[in-house]
Amino acid sequence: MRKTIKESLVYSENMIVFTWIVRISLIISIIFIFLLAIDLMINALSSIGLGAAQELIKIAEIPFISLFIGLLTTALIQSSSTVTSIAVAMVASGTISLNMGIFVIMGANIGTTLTSDIISLSYITSKSKFRLALSAGVIHDFFNIFTTIIIFPLEYYYKILSGSAMYITKILGVQGPTPDMVVSKPVYSIIKPLTLGIADLINNDWIVAVIGILLLFTAIKLFSTYSYKLLIGKSKDKMKSYIFSNPFKSFSWGLLFTGALQSSSITTSLSVPLVATQKVSLSSVFPFIMGANIGTTITALLAAIFKSEAAVSLAITHLVFNFIGVLIFLPYAKVRSFPVYLARRFGLLASDNRLIGFFYIILTFFLIPFLLIYLSR
Repeated sequence: MRKTIKESLVYSENMIVFTWIVRISLIISIIFIFLLAIDLMINALSSIGLGAAQELIKIAEIPFISLFIGLLTTALIQSSSTVTSIAVAMVASGTISLNMGIFVIMGANIGTTLTSDIISLSYITSKSKFRLALSAGVIHDFFNIFTTIIIFPLEYYYKILSGSAMYITKILGVQGPTPDMVVSKPVYSIIKPLTLGIADLINNDWIVAVIGILLLFTAIKLFSTYSYKLLIGKSKDKMKSYIFSNPFKSFSWGLLFTGALQSSSITTSLSVPLVATQKVSLSSVFPFIMGANIGTTITALLAAIFKSEAAVSLAITHLVFNFIGVLIFLPYAKVRSFPVYLARRFGLLASDNRLIGFFYIILTFFLIPFLLIYLSR
């Protein structure tokens, strides 16, 4: 009898270990699909829109227009690092000034939030989930938009960003030739051969982009369904207490996750299904997204630190821009609640008329920037 009980305990322990191995394997598989989808989209959209992006940045002469050029080009190619790389290369070559490059990066910071908004549309069939998902998506937009509204005039009139960046660059004593703009992303090194293989096999950037979008929605749906089963009950409470228990802990995890993954699109996009399925509240996710905004600047900073003065200055500008935004919103609960309130109201409005979500994305990321840039010419 004792032997049977002992065997049962051993069997139970083995089953627990096996269950967790299966769970971790499923999570890794879902994340792999997600990363593959993101990489396919970036690869295809970069090929489709890179030439247009280069031409647009060449007309970046007016600060306000430079900002919308950064926004539009990032939305087109779905890669803020690509737009930042082009801007740095042009600043280093003297094609555009450092000041204009800074405004392009401000716009790129807004344009990169499109990914979360697109992912929120995958919940459009459910009114309640769509309301929460869109709120989680647009709060990233609102954070970067409000930060830009505050910092843009400070940079335009007082050169707060460019001055700080050049001062820090001089302290670092960075000098050198035009930088090598290839930023290594180890997290993508595993899936890059598969991405290139699919792209070569299909040999059509538009089809590859569509496949990437479909895989992205599939990964999010799988993640949402599985996380619901995984995070209910005590596990859900543990997750809240471990990552999202207070704003500063949430901010720190967002910074660490994004610094490790080297992509804010991944961390901020994965927060959308957590809010949509009510695992985490919108107010708890907001500091996490702010941390992701800081984490995404680490790669460019490390990549540029031994390059030219222009590369370092723009990398530092990106960091200072996001850091100022965090200083404005993170420490004060009342200030932090303002974007959260607006995001909730917008999600509620869009859930009553779901076309509003589509119109918001088209107007904010494409139509308004395109019209302003076109009319400025």
